[in-house]
Amino acid sequence: MLIWIPIEKEEGKASKIVPQLEAKKWALINFDEGCIKSLEFYNSIEELGGEWVDFVILANKFENYLDYMNEGMMVLVVREEETIEDIIEAFKFKELDEIGL
Repeated sequence: MLIWIPIEKEEGKASKIVPQLEAKKWALINFDEGCIKSLEFYNSIEELGGEWVDFVILANKFENYLDYMNEGMMVLVVREEETIEDIIEAFKFKELDEIGL
């Protein structure tokens, strides 16, 4: 499955999540069988070209998330996690909060 995370700067798994309006880059994680299979960085979500993405993980529940939901993505929010590595660990154990209507 593919997961988007807005980040401050490209630092591999140590990249830190930021609110989407502050994002300089977006991390695309290919997560399968309980681990990160690949990690790619994009300047914007549009660069992926419309490929199906399963989840977007945001920094807080007050961000605009309706566009992602309308595209069929599940929207999750971090609790205290900051780095991609910590976020994916929390994702693995269902420790992220789900945003719903």
